[in-house]
Amino acid sequence: MTMEGAYDAHALHGFAHDSIARGSKSFALASQLFDRETRERVWLLYAWCRAADDLTDGQDHGGAMKPDHDPVAAVAYIRAQTDKAFAGEPTDDMAFDALGFLLTEVAIPHWVIDDIVAGFELDAKDWRPRSEADLLRYSYHVAGAVGVAMALVMGIDPADETTLDRASDLGIAFQLANIARDVAEDAAADRCYLPVEWMVELDIPPGQHMHPAFRGRLSVMAKWLSEMAEEYEASARWGARKLPPRSRWAVLAAAGIYGDIAREVRARGDHAWDHRAGTSLFAKLGWVARAGWSVLRRPPQRRISRDGLWTRSRHGADA
Repeated sequence: MTMEGAYDAHALHGFAHDSIARGSKSFALASQLFDRETRERVWLLYAWCRAADDLTDGQDHGGAMKPDHDPVAAVAYIRAQTDKAFAGEPTDDMAFDALGFLLTEVAIPHWVIDDIVAGFELDAKDWRPRSEADLLRYSYHVAGAVGVAMALVMGIDPADETTLDRASDLGIAFQLANIARDVAEDAAADRCYLPVEWMVELDIPPGQHMHPAFRGRLSVMAKWLSEMAEEYEASARWGARKLPPRSRWAVLAAAGIYGDIAREVRARGDHAWDHRAGTSLFAKLGWVARAGWSVLRRPPQRRISRDGLWTRSRHGADA
Protein backbone atom coordinates (compact mmCIF):
# COMPACT_ATOMS: atom_id res chain seq x y z
CA MET A 1 0.00 0.00 0.00
CA THR A 2 1.31 3.46 -0.83
CA MET A 3 1.90 6.12 1.76
CA GLU A 4 -0.84 8.64 2.53
CA GLY A 5 1.24 11.37 0.83
CA ALA A 6 0.66 9.72 -2.56
CA TYR A 7 -2.92 11.03 -2.46
CA ASP A 8 -4.25 14.59 -2.57
CA ALA A 9 -6.13 14.50 0.72
CA HIS A 10 -7.67 17.94 0.31
CA ALA A 11 -9.07 17.16 -3.15
CA LEU A 12 -10.38 13.77 -2.09
CA HIS A 13 -12.07 15.12 1.03
CA GLY A 14 -13.71 17.82 -1.10
CA PHE A 15 -14.88 15.25 -3.65
CA ALA A 16 -16.26 13.00 -0.91
CA HIS A 17 -18.07 15.89 0.78
CA ASP A 18 -19.72 16.89 -2.51
CA SER A 19 -20.75 13.29 -3.14
CA ILE A 20 -22.56 12.83 0.16
CA ALA A 21 -24.14 16.30 -0.06
CA ARG A 22 -25.64 15.32 -3.44
CA GLY A 23 -26.41 11.72 -2.67
CA SER A 24 -27.98 11.61 0.79
CA LYS A 25 -29.27 14.58 2.76
CA SER A 26 -30.19 12.33 5.68
CA PHE A 27 -26.78 10.69 5.95
CA ALA A 28 -25.02 14.00 5.30
CA LEU A 29 -26.83 15.46 8.32
CA ALA A 30 -26.09 12.49 10.57
CA SER A 31 -22.44 12.44 9.52
CA GLN A 32 -21.94 15.96 10.89
CA LEU A 33 -22.19 14.45 14.37
CA PHE A 34 -18.94 12.49 13.99
CA ASP A 35 -15.63 13.97 15.09
CA ARG A 36 -13.81 15.51 12.12
CA GLU A 37 -11.42 12.63 11.47
CA THR A 38 -14.17 9.99 11.51
CA ARG A 39 -16.51 12.20 9.50
CA GLU A 40 -13.98 12.66 6.70
CA ARG A 41 -13.26 8.93 6.62
CA VAL A 42 -16.97 8.10 6.49
CA TRP A 43 -17.35 10.50 3.57
CA LEU A 44 -14.50 8.77 1.71
CA LEU A 45 -16.18 5.39 2.11
CA TYR A 46 -19.53 6.85 1.10
CA ALA A 47 -18.02 8.37 -2.06
CA TRP A 48 -16.71 4.98 -3.18
CA CYS A 49 -19.99 3.21 -2.40
CA ARG A 50 -22.03 5.90 -4.15
CA ALA A 51 -19.87 5.83 -7.27
CA ALA A 52 -19.87 2.03 -7.48
CA ASP A 53 -23.65 1.93 -7.05
CA ASP A 54 -24.11 4.53 -9.79
CA LEU A 55 -21.72 2.71 -12.10
CA THR A 56 -23.71 -0.50 -11.64
CA ASP A 57 -27.03 1.21 -12.32
CA GLY A 58 -25.81 3.57 -15.03
CA GLN A 59 -26.82 6.62 -13.00
CA ASP A 60 -25.30 9.77 -11.51
CA HIS A 61 -26.28 10.04 -7.83
CA GLY A 62 -29.54 8.32 -8.71
CA GLY A 63 -31.72 9.74 -11.45
CA ALA A 64 -32.34 8.41 -14.94
CA MET A 65 -30.43 5.37 -16.13
CA LYS A 66 -28.16 5.72 -19.15
CA PRO A 67 -29.38 3.97 -22.33
CA ASP A 68 -27.52 0.85 -23.46
CA HIS A 69 -25.85 0.53 -20.07
CA ASP A 70 -23.83 -2.67 -19.47
CA PRO A 71 -23.97 -3.43 -15.73
CA VAL A 72 -21.79 -6.56 -16.01
CA ALA A 73 -18.98 -4.55 -17.60
CA ALA A 74 -19.49 -1.86 -14.95
CA VAL A 75 -18.98 -4.36 -12.12
CA ALA A 76 -15.85 -5.70 -13.81
CA TYR A 77 -14.53 -2.12 -13.85
CA ILE A 78 -15.47 -1.70 -10.18
CA ARG A 79 -13.57 -4.85 -9.22
CA ALA A 80 -10.47 -3.88 -11.22
CA GLN A 81 -10.37 -0.34 -9.82
CA THR A 82 -11.06 -1.53 -6.29
CA ASP A 83 -8.20 -4.03 -6.50
CA LYS A 84 -5.93 -1.15 -7.59
CA ALA A 85 -7.09 0.87 -4.59
CA PHE A 86 -6.18 -2.01 -2.26
CA ALA A 87 -2.77 -2.26 -3.94
CA GLY A 88 -2.23 1.47 -3.37
CA GLU A 89 -2.11 2.17 -7.10
CA PRO A 90 -3.58 5.38 -8.62
CA THR A 91 -6.83 4.76 -10.51
CA ASP A 92 -7.47 8.08 -12.29
CA ASP A 93 -10.92 7.93 -10.71
CA MET A 94 -11.57 10.10 -7.65
CA ALA A 95 -14.05 7.68 -6.10
CA PHE A 96 -11.61 4.76 -6.17
CA ASP A 97 -8.73 6.95 -5.06
CA ALA A 98 -10.97 7.96 -2.14
CA LEU A 99 -11.09 4.30 -1.14
CA GLY A 100 -7.35 3.94 -1.66
CA PHE A 101 -6.67 6.95 0.55
CA LEU A 102 -9.06 5.63 3.22
CA LEU A 103 -7.17 2.33 3.26
CA THR A 104 -3.97 4.18 4.20
CA GLU A 105 -5.75 5.27 7.39
CA VAL A 106 -8.08 2.36 8.24
CA ALA A 107 -7.36 -1.35 7.97
CA ILE A 108 -10.50 -2.57 6.23
CA PRO A 109 -10.11 -6.26 5.31
CA HIS A 110 -10.48 -7.02 1.62
CA TRP A 111 -13.35 -9.44 2.31
CA VAL A 112 -15.50 -6.59 3.64
CA ILE A 113 -15.20 -4.65 0.40
CA ASP A 114 -15.65 -7.89 -1.58
CA ASP A 115 -18.95 -8.47 0.23
CA ILE A 116 -20.11 -5.00 -0.83
CA VAL A 117 -19.07 -5.56 -4.45
CA ALA A 118 -21.00 -8.85 -4.37
CA GLY A 119 -24.12 -6.72 -3.87
CA PHE A 120 -23.38 -4.77 -7.03
CA GLU A 121 -22.98 -8.09 -8.86
CA LEU A 122 -26.43 -9.19 -7.70
CA ASP A 123 -27.91 -5.98 -9.11
CA ALA A 124 -25.96 -6.38 -12.36
CA LYS A 125 -27.42 -9.87 -12.81
CA ASP A 126 -30.97 -8.54 -12.22
CA TRP A 127 -31.13 -10.95 -9.29
CA ARG A 128 -34.42 -11.28 -7.40
CA PRO A 129 -35.07 -12.92 -4.04
CA ARG A 130 -37.10 -16.08 -3.84
CA SER A 131 -37.22 -16.39 -0.04
CA GLU A 132 -36.99 -14.16 3.01
CA ALA A 133 -33.46 -15.47 3.56
CA ASP A 134 -32.58 -14.35 0.02
CA LEU A 135 -33.93 -10.90 0.79
CA LEU A 136 -31.82 -10.62 3.93
CA ARG A 137 -28.71 -11.92 2.16
CA TYR A 138 -29.19 -9.28 -0.53
CA SER A 139 -29.76 -6.59 2.10
CA TYR A 140 -26.51 -7.59 3.76
CA HIS A 141 -24.46 -7.31 0.59
CA VAL A 142 -25.86 -3.95 -0.51
CA ALA A 143 -26.09 -2.33 2.93
CA GLY A 144 -25.19 -4.57 5.86
CA ALA A 145 -21.61 -5.01 4.64
CA VAL A 146 -21.39 -1.23 4.33
CA GLY A 147 -22.40 -1.08 8.00
CA VAL A 148 -19.51 -3.41 8.82
CA ALA A 149 -17.08 -1.18 6.91
CA MET A 150 -18.47 1.91 8.66
CA ALA A 151 -17.97 0.27 12.06
CA LEU A 152 -14.33 -0.39 11.20
CA VAL A 153 -13.95 3.27 10.18
CA MET A 154 -15.39 4.22 13.57
CA GLY A 155 -12.68 2.21 15.32
CA ILE A 156 -14.27 -1.20 15.97
CA ASP A 157 -11.71 -4.02 16.07
CA PRO A 158 -12.02 -6.30 12.97
CA ALA A 159 -11.90 -9.26 15.39
CA ASP A 160 -15.01 -8.01 17.27
CA GLU A 161 -17.43 -10.13 15.25
CA THR A 162 -20.30 -9.56 17.69
CA THR A 163 -20.26 -5.80 17.26
CA LEU A 164 -19.77 -6.14 13.51
CA ASP A 165 -22.91 -8.31 13.40
CA ARG A 166 -24.81 -5.44 15.04
CA ALA A 167 -23.34 -2.98 12.53
CA SER A 168 -24.51 -5.26 9.74
CA ASP A 169 -27.97 -5.25 11.31
CA LEU A 170 -28.21 -1.48 10.97
CA GLY A 171 -27.40 -1.62 7.26
CA ILE A 172 -29.97 -4.39 6.79
CA ALA A 173 -32.58 -2.28 8.61
CA PHE A 174 -31.85 0.64 6.28
CA GLN A 175 -32.16 -1.53 3.18
CA LEU A 176 -35.44 -3.10 4.28
CA ALA A 177 -36.84 0.40 4.80
CA ASN A 178 -35.60 1.45 1.37
CA ILE A 179 -37.19 -1.59 -0.29
CA ALA A 180 -40.54 -0.86 1.37
CA ARG A 181 -40.40 2.79 0.32
CA ASP A 182 -39.22 2.17 -3.25
CA VAL A 183 -41.56 -0.62 -4.37
CA ALA A 184 -43.21 1.59 -7.01
CA GLU A 185 -39.93 3.10 -8.25
CA ASP A 186 -38.35 -0.34 -8.50
CA ALA A 187 -41.34 -1.67 -10.44
CA ALA A 188 -41.05 1.23 -12.89
CA ALA A 189 -37.43 0.17 -13.49
CA ASP A 190 -38.51 -3.50 -13.87
CA ARG A 191 -37.02 -4.46 -10.52
CA CYS A 192 -38.58 -6.25 -7.57
CA TYR A 193 -36.97 -7.08 -4.23
CA LEU A 194 -40.08 -8.64 -2.67
CA PRO A 195 -39.55 -12.40 -2.17
CA VAL A 196 -41.38 -14.66 -4.60
CA GLU A 197 -42.54 -16.78 -1.66
CA TRP A 198 -44.30 -13.73 -0.18
CA MET A 199 -46.05 -13.13 -3.49
CA VAL A 200 -47.21 -16.75 -3.60
CA GLU A 201 -48.41 -16.61 0.00
CA LEU A 202 -50.55 -13.54 -0.74
CA ASP A 203 -51.68 -14.86 -4.13
CA ILE A 204 -50.18 -12.04 -6.20
CA PRO A 205 -49.36 -13.06 -9.80
CA PRO A 206 -45.74 -12.51 -10.91
CA GLY A 207 -45.11 -8.93 -12.00
CA GLN A 208 -48.58 -7.76 -10.91
CA HIS A 209 -47.82 -6.48 -7.40
CA MET A 210 -48.36 -2.82 -8.40
CA HIS A 211 -51.81 -3.48 -9.87
CA PRO A 212 -54.43 -1.50 -7.88
CA ALA A 213 -56.33 -4.70 -7.15
CA PHE A 214 -53.39 -5.97 -5.08
CA ARG A 215 -52.59 -2.74 -3.22
CA GLY A 216 -54.00 -4.05 0.07
CA ARG A 217 -51.88 -7.19 -0.13
CA LEU A 218 -48.83 -5.13 -1.08
CA SER A 219 -49.31 -3.03 2.04
CA VAL A 220 -49.20 -6.26 4.07
CA MET A 221 -45.73 -6.98 2.66
CA ALA A 222 -44.69 -3.40 3.42
CA LYS A 223 -45.79 -4.01 7.01
CA TRP A 224 -43.67 -7.17 7.14
CA LEU A 225 -40.66 -5.24 5.84
CA SER A 226 -41.20 -2.47 8.37
CA GLU A 227 -41.47 -4.89 11.27
CA MET A 228 -38.31 -6.69 10.17
CA ALA A 229 -36.51 -3.36 9.84
CA GLU A 230 -37.47 -2.47 13.42
CA GLU A 231 -36.03 -5.74 14.73
CA TYR A 232 -32.68 -5.15 13.02
CA GLU A 233 -32.68 -1.49 14.06
CA ALA A 234 -33.21 -2.47 17.71
CA SER A 235 -30.30 -4.92 17.52
CA ALA A 236 -28.06 -2.25 16.00
CA ARG A 237 -28.96 0.26 18.70
CA TRP A 238 -27.68 -2.18 21.32
CA GLY A 239 -24.49 -2.70 19.35
CA ALA A 240 -23.89 1.06 19.16
CA ARG A 241 -22.97 0.95 22.87
CA LYS A 242 -19.47 -0.13 21.76
CA LEU A 243 -18.89 3.02 19.68
CA PRO A 244 -17.16 6.22 20.85
CA PRO A 245 -19.71 8.85 22.01
CA ARG A 246 -19.64 11.03 18.87
CA SER A 247 -19.96 8.00 16.61
CA ARG A 248 -22.75 6.56 18.77
CA TRP A 249 -24.58 9.89 18.49
CA ALA A 250 -24.35 9.82 14.68
CA VAL A 251 -25.38 6.18 14.39
CA LEU A 252 -28.37 6.49 16.72
CA ALA A 253 -29.55 9.61 14.89
CA ALA A 254 -29.25 7.84 11.52
CA ALA A 255 -31.09 4.81 12.89
CA GLY A 256 -34.01 6.98 13.97
CA ILE A 257 -34.11 8.97 10.73
CA TYR A 258 -34.07 5.92 8.48
CA GLY A 259 -36.35 4.00 10.82
CA ASP A 260 -38.97 6.70 10.31
CA ILE A 261 -39.06 5.81 6.61
CA ALA A 262 -40.22 2.27 7.37
CA ARG A 263 -42.63 3.51 10.00
CA GLU A 264 -44.11 6.05 7.57
CA VAL A 265 -44.63 3.42 4.87
CA ARG A 266 -46.41 1.16 7.35
CA ALA A 267 -48.57 3.99 8.68
CA ARG A 268 -49.76 4.94 5.18
CA GLY A 269 -51.10 1.47 4.45
CA ASP A 270 -52.57 1.23 0.95
CA HIS A 271 -51.43 4.81 0.20
CA ALA A 272 -47.76 4.13 0.95
CA TRP A 273 -46.68 4.74 -2.64
CA ASP A 274 -48.92 7.69 -3.60
CA HIS A 275 -45.81 9.81 -3.05
CA ARG A 276 -42.33 8.96 -1.80
CA ALA A 277 -42.07 8.50 1.95
CA GLY A 278 -39.47 10.62 3.66
CA THR A 279 -38.49 12.36 6.87
CA SER A 280 -38.92 16.10 7.42
CA LEU A 281 -36.03 18.28 8.54
CA PHE A 282 -37.86 18.91 11.81
CA ALA A 283 -38.13 15.16 12.44
CA LYS A 284 -34.48 14.65 11.54
CA LEU A 285 -33.37 17.32 14.00
CA GLY A 286 -35.61 15.69 16.59
CA TRP A 287 -33.70 12.43 16.16
CA VAL A 288 -30.39 14.29 16.42
CA ALA A 289 -31.54 15.71 19.77
CA ARG A 290 -32.90 12.39 21.04
CA ALA A 291 -29.75 10.56 20.01
CA GLY A 292 -27.61 13.13 21.79
CA TRP A 293 -29.63 12.75 24.96
CA SER A 294 -29.37 8.96 24.69
CA VAL A 295 -25.56 9.20 24.52
CA LEU A 296 -25.47 11.43 27.62
CA ARG A 297 -27.58 9.02 29.63
CA ARG A 298 -26.40 5.72 31.06
CA PRO A 299 -26.55 3.09 28.27
CA PRO A 300 -29.55 0.73 28.48
CA GLN A 301 -28.83 -2.33 30.57
CA ARG A 302 -31.41 -4.72 29.10
CA ARG A 303 -29.63 -6.64 26.37
CA ILE A 304 -31.37 -6.81 23.00
CA SER A 305 -30.95 -10.36 21.71
CA ARG A 306 -30.10 -11.21 18.10
CA ASP A 307 -31.82 -14.59 18.36
CA GLY A 308 -33.71 -15.31 15.16
CA LEU A 309 -32.02 -12.60 13.12
CA TRP A 310 -30.18 -13.42 9.89
CA THR A 311 -26.41 -13.49 10.45
CA ARG A 312 -23.68 -12.90 7.90
CA SER A 313 -21.10 -15.59 7.24
CA ARG A 314 -17.73 -14.89 8.77
CA HIS A 315 -14.93 -13.34 6.72
CA GLY A 316 -16.87 -13.03 3.50
CA ALA A 317 -17.65 -16.73 3.12
CA ASP A 318 -21.21 -15.85 2.04
CA ALA A 319 -20.11 -13.70 -0.88
